[in-house]
Amino acid sequence: MTDRTVFQSISRPHLVTTPPQSSVFDASRVMARAHSGSVLILDDAGGVIGIFTERDLLTKVVAKALDPAATLVSAVMTKSPITVPPEMNVCDAVLLMKQRRFRHLPIAAASGKVIGMFSFRDALPREVIDADDLAEHLDELTDVLA
Repeated sequence: MTDRTVFQSISRPHLVTTPPQSSVFDASRVMARAHSGSVLILDDAGGVIGIFTERDLLTKVVAKALDPAATLVSAVMTKSPITVPPEMNVCDAVLLMKQRRFRHLPIAAASGKVIGMFSFRDALPREVIDADDLAEHLDELTDVLA
């Protein structure tokens, strides 16, 4: 197994953010300019209150024929996203992402401040394989204990 942490593996040192009063259109433009699949939604104090992803855009806006310019990102974001500590092992983060079916994990310091964003694409192929092996092992263990 590899031992890189999520913080060591992130390819983008800066956060892509927008306030909750942004429209979906504006949030999507922020994502496009940053070449990012997600944007963190921050409150006035800089705390994370949500995340808006390409999947949210597709399933909560486009598929429901909402007007992106008239829809607030706060209405369609994923509220209170799961965050992980910077020292979390990449394999464990990938496993969590596979289990929960998402591709972005905010990285939060002990203070709660978000310091980065781990994306599934930040994982190396070996780390994804390790996560798959761990998932298989956990499934076998669950079967034995059931």
